[in-house]
Amino acid sequence: MRRSGLLVHEILHKLAAMVEEGVSTHELEVACEKMMADAGAKPAFKGYYTQASGTKYPFALCASVNDEIVHGMPSAKRKLKKGDIISLDTGVQLNGWFGDSAITVPVGEVSEATKRLLKVTQESLEIAIEKARSGNRLFDVCGAVQKHVEESGFSVVREMVGHGIGTKLHEEPQVPNYVDRRNENPRLKEGMVLAIEPMVNAGKPDMQVLNDRWTAVTKDGSNSAHFEHCVAITSNGPWVLTRP
Repeated sequence: MRRSGLLVHEILHKLAAMVEEGVSTHELEVACEKMMADAGAKPAFKGYYTQASGTKYPFALCASVNDEIVHGMPSAKRKLKKGDIISLDTGVQLNGWFGDSAITVPVGEVSEATKRLLKVTQESLEIAIEKARSGNRLFDVCGAVQKHVEESGFSVVREMVGHGIGTKLHEEPQVPNYVDRRNENPRLKEGMVLAIEPMVNAGKPDMQVLNDRWTAVTKDGSNSAHFEHCVAITSNGPWVLTRP
């Protein structure tokens, strides 16, 4: 999983360097899929089926711009503009093991409010990672994201969650970004790997899915940021598999 994680990190790092005004999200998709093929990895998202959508996701990359929270579909028509933000979310399967990570990148100079949205979302992920320790409970991780985000004046998306990961892309447990008392609150144990992924809206938490059945957007049109790492729980504390 470390190999998968490092490959995802490398791909996202290179895609982020491509982000600039005038680049289409389709160009990012083409580069993403080529890097996976060159590394002998399979795209984790391409062909992924969910009952909620009723269709298979057709791309290797989710490229979500501005008010798109997650699962934004790459398109040759969608060209990035100065002041946009784009969430790049991708995953690979390498030697049977999955890696999954996301970053949100500004296109040129963005507003101070948008910079703060990105900063707080990234901080909430780091705070949550620190809680991913053997003996803690799942709600320690979920609550850490919620507390930091809401105290900073932003909101966490309720319908989309992080997840366990391993030989499947999505495994138990689900990892919400808030404390959901309806869910189990298992104790964290060595050997578990969690994909922790705060999805944070500048406005209200409400979302809707567009007619393509995949793209989730904020209902109020506010910007949304998304950062994700795969975190292994070890005897030495949390080990982030998706960064060097």
